[in-house]
Amino acid sequence: MTPTPSPNFDERAAPVSMIVLHYTGMPTAAAALDRLRDPVAKVSAHYCVDEDGTVQALVDEDKRAWHAGASHWRGVTDINSCSVGIELVNPGHEFGYRAFPPAQIDALVPLLAEIKDRHGVTRGNVVGHSDIAPTRKRDPGELFPWGRLARVRLALPRPTRNLLDPGWTGAGFLLALERFGYEVADPLAATMAFQRRFRPELIDGDIDAECRMILLALLLPKPQGDD
Repeated sequence: MTPTPSPNFDERAAPVSMIVLHYTGMPTAAAALDRLRDPVAKVSAHYCVDEDGTVQALVDEDKRAWHAGASHWRGVTDINSCSVGIELVNPGHEFGYRAFPPAQIDALVPLLAEIKDRHGVTRGNVVGHSDIAPTRKRDPGELFPWGRLARVRLALPRPTRNLLDPGWTGAGFLLALERFGYEVADPLAATMAFQRRFRPELIDGDIDAECRMILLALLLPKPQGDD
């Protein structure tokens, strides 16, 4: 891990209870690091993981990095105060979105495990930027290997077993989605964010039986999946 300090931080107003994963969404790692350290940009993260597995430490975990922006998860709106932010170098949807290399995820897994254990973060509070800001963000996106994290209990699995369709109406699904944690003021954006995270092969915003079954399973105490 390489110290690469960013001046963009302030004091936390709450203890850490979340971890937010992002992609940098810039053409190069160098450009992303420059922006994360630029005092004019006023953005930062605690860590940045390059595609070759190099980890840059930008902000101490006891400080509030500026990575979440306007966001919401499980009733919390000052997510910067209660989260650790990890940026993954990837050009993103704007500059040629691509799969995350194995070396990058190999470096992310132990980093994430240490942060999760250090702060007692639950699997349900390891989220993507799109989960907490569905109207604004798509990262880390549908190519991110959430299943790899789920297999080592660092994230919730995609439920695949004992699925039942509760038959919710669209409004009922949105109420359940809000209960799970999403902001649902924009129903289409919220549904697509849910699909991007838990059903990435089809992100169409339609509330179908598969979406209902996955969400119901996630609301149960122990969702069961192949991951």
